[in-house]
Amino acid sequence: MDNTPKRLGKPTLDKDLDKLTRVEAATHFVSRGLIAPGLGFIFLALAMIVAGASVIDQPGAAIVIAGSALAAYMAMNIGANDVANNVSPAVGSGALTMAVALIIAAIFETLGAMLAGGDVVSTISEGIVAPSSMPAETLIWAMLAALLSAAVWINVATWLGAPVSTTHAIVGAVMGAGIVGAGPAAVDWRLMSGIATSWVVSPLLGGTIAAAVLLFIKETIIYRDDKIEAARRWVPVLIAAMSGSFAAYLAISPLAHLLKLGIGACLLIGAGVGGATYAVCVPVIARQSVGLENRNQSLRKLFRVPLIFSAALLSFAHGANDVANAVGPLAAIVHAARTMQTGFDSTVPQWVMLIGALGISLGLLLFGPKLIDLVGKEITKLNPMRAYCVALSAAVTVLVASALGLPVSSTHIAVGSVFGVGFLREWYTLNSQRRLDYIRRRGGVIDADEFEERNPDEISRRRLVRRSHFMTIVAAWIITVPVTAMAAAILFSILNALFG
Repeated sequence: MDNTPKRLGKPTLDKDLDKLTRVEAATHFVSRGLIAPGLGFIFLALAMIVAGASVIDQPGAAIVIAGSALAAYMAMNIGANDVANNVSPAVGSGALTMAVALIIAAIFETLGAMLAGGDVVSTISEGIVAPSSMPAETLIWAMLAALLSAAVWINVATWLGAPVSTTHAIVGAVMGAGIVGAGPAAVDWRLMSGIATSWVVSPLLGGTIAAAVLLFIKETIIYRDDKIEAARRWVPVLIAAMSGSFAAYLAISPLAHLLKLGIGACLLIGAGVGGATYAVCVPVIARQSVGLENRNQSLRKLFRVPLIFSAALLSFAHGANDVANAVGPLAAIVHAARTMQTGFDSTVPQWVMLIGALGISLGLLLFGPKLIDLVGKEITKLNPMRAYCVALSAAVTVLVASALGLPVSSTHIAVGSVFGVGFLREWYTLNSQRRLDYIRRRGGVIDADEFEERNPDEISRRRLVRRSHFMTIVAAWIITVPVTAMAAAILFSILNALFG
């Protein structure tokens, strides 16, 4: 007699349940990747609703609503690709977690766009191509084509993991659509040459400032026998310099219509704020430095606060400067659709600025982390001190550009600052007499012929800046303008043929 216990169950049902479980797990895995795009589509719908509520009783409402959706799409792509450069140094150095950095960036991006973003909107909407050179309807199709082509290119670049310039993208797109719509003579080539020059100058300037600040830190703090005492003396100065320059910028640009002060008075305000900040920071840094060991690792703790401050400052600067890339064409569309005249209102509607500001922040939160590691970790190794130099340099450069109404590329500035820090580290390691003397006093041994005796492959491997990333990023910068210009020209031709 068979005493083997029989298995209770229904094999067919069990198989079906197993299949359902696997399908459920697969669906859950796939759906996680759809959350961010789904939220993005919801934001596009909300942008269209806000635009519709604002212009529903005005002529050309349908065109404005469509343009608002494209501007929102463009703004999210700016946040995904461009804003990552602002928080990458802080995250790459370990001074901030990804979540905290994203929250800080989102808040200050929005503030920068809403408070100071109007200065460069007019450059994008009417400065590159003269609105008077084409009818209002033609201008509308040109701006729609520019928004779509630039946004799609930035989206593709983000998906490929390439940090490109959103300013390059929109300027090239507006230029391409404008040439087809009104001819080459409609383009302000003098302005374009100035903008193109700024694209070359801005990364060099950002790299130079970052390298100079890092050199100052190395000479006055890092390679001193008493690092902590040196930090007590100089870290408050660095924080004060940053806060003073930021206050002066606020007085000169976004708050000028309220304060109505001259340049001298604005600089005095900056000096006053810097002095007050220094007075506050001296006892704070003194307390933070109590009990710290006399080594570089301890210095990183003292640079955490200024790095957070600089990350916030850079995000504010980026919001002020790059929101124009999304809302500049939309502002031109709104004006042309309402009046059927080309031109630009000096006051941009708040709902237009809100779409750009919130779109940039949402794009950063949903898609920004993809490029943060590249800029923050893979170009050169960053610690809080180096990251502070990058952020401060990029912030100062972008703020100056925003005050001048010049749409420079924050990507170029931030990445140029990272490279500047890396190349300074290479040069300083080989050429600094202070560093050599410091190491010898500490009992270290340095072989002067160490680098010359290595083979070329070993020298290349030990470089502090990865040249492959340098070439890849520069190549992406070079092709952005022609790609978006050609795409916008083709899209404009199609739209104008169908609806013009």
